[in-house]
Amino acid sequence: MPSQGTIGDRVRGLRLNRRMSQAQLAGPDLSDSYVSLIESGKRTPTPVVARLLAERLGCTTEFLLHGIEPRQRIDTELGLRHAELELQHGDPAVAADRYSEIVKAADEENAMLTAQARFGRARALEAQGRLGQAVEAFERLRREAAAHPERLADLPITIALSRCYQRAGDRLRARDLASKALEQAERMSILQGELAVELACALVEAHGEQRGSSPELAYVKRVLDIAGLSDVMDRSGEVRALWKASSAAAAGEDSALAVRLADDAINAGRDCRVALQLARAAMRWARLEWTPTAEAERLASDAARTFASAGRDQERGEALIALSRVMLRAGEPERAGDLAGEALGLLGGGSVAAEAHLVRATVAVMREADPADHLTAARIVLEGTAGQPYGADRATAKCWRELGDLFGRTGDRSQQTAAYRKALEAAGVRSIMAGLTVDTAIAR
Repeated sequence: MPSQGTIGDRVRGLRLNRRMSQAQLAGPDLSDSYVSLIESGKRTPTPVVARLLAERLGCTTEFLLHGIEPRQRIDTELGLRHAELELQHGDPAVAADRYSEIVKAADEENAMLTAQARFGRARALEAQGRLGQAVEAFERLRREAAAHPERLADLPITIALSRCYQRAGDRLRARDLASKALEQAERMSILQGELAVELACALVEAHGEQRGSSPELAYVKRVLDIAGLSDVMDRSGEVRALWKASSAAAAGEDSALAVRLADDAINAGRDCRVALQLARAAMRWARLEWTPTAEAERLASDAARTFASAGRDQERGEALIALSRVMLRAGEPERAGDLAGEALGLLGGGSVAAEAHLVRATVAVMREADPADHLTAARIVLEGTAGQPYGADRATAKCWRELGDLFGRTGDRSQQTAAYRKALEAAGVRSIMAGLTVDTAIAR
């Protein structure tokens, strides 16, 4: 059976296979000129007309509209859902492979499903830290969304691009894209749901160093105020049980049930995903130096509680560091030191662990005690971050600079100079986008 890429191609191919004229296909209900317009792609048949044409051409309406038979379509839908579950709850590398397989199988016979699979693959690349490839994929998708809005929504792509550019160190482009996404969200009054929370995270990352009011940060505040932070119920066991049941149903040729179970699995994990994203936005908001102390303390505490309820020790440690910074601002060094010590028991390493040592060193200086042990520990941790994933350089550079400031306060000029040199090295531009051509008119 012909399966050309457009509805018009399929109508014409089937008609010619059946040796029908346009007038014969039109019958008493349609005009032959209308059939001609459909075949040339100048008209899209309504659902009623599509059913009528499908009956006369001896095919299913599904095939006529989408180029694939119902079973093939439902199998593709199931593949998309299982790839999404792999991305959210499994291995992003496996998810990327599954999305790629769907793209190869679907090709252009169903442009919408193919576009969804390509978007999923781009997200899987981002989750693996392959930012150059992710940006390239997202940029292509954004161009396609501009040309074919019926296939792809531009807003989630723009948010993802802002997030990737921020991690890659291109803060100007990240800020421009986040602002573009905000314009779209405000036109549609999107203030709740997963997209709103993802946008809030992107905005506070890209615009967080602005002082004073701005539309971007006002949006973040509204999202946080409307949603509120809460504890998370761990439903990972339920997600995996439903995922396993969906796979079993698929193996038993019950594709419709498999899709339903996969949807249930995805939805079971949604509340946790949104709550964790909200906690991340709140934690970043609490870190802003101009956030009122009481508000920053509340948000950082709530974020730490959310991460604790989800069993996310690393992120709970990060929230405790954010809270310890707030306590330093509030003039409570004892509590700041205790929080930093608690965080060290949760953190595996990296710039956040270095921050914990820097907070404790700052507390020691405020108490007029010797901070040498804490400063040495911070330096050792930072030296161990060499070769870390892209996107962490800026945080590392800030820690090296703070370490240099603290060495300066203790009078150790040689260590101060060495730390500042390391800060400059960490902040240097790295060529992760080498070879990538970006259409700035689209990106911005």
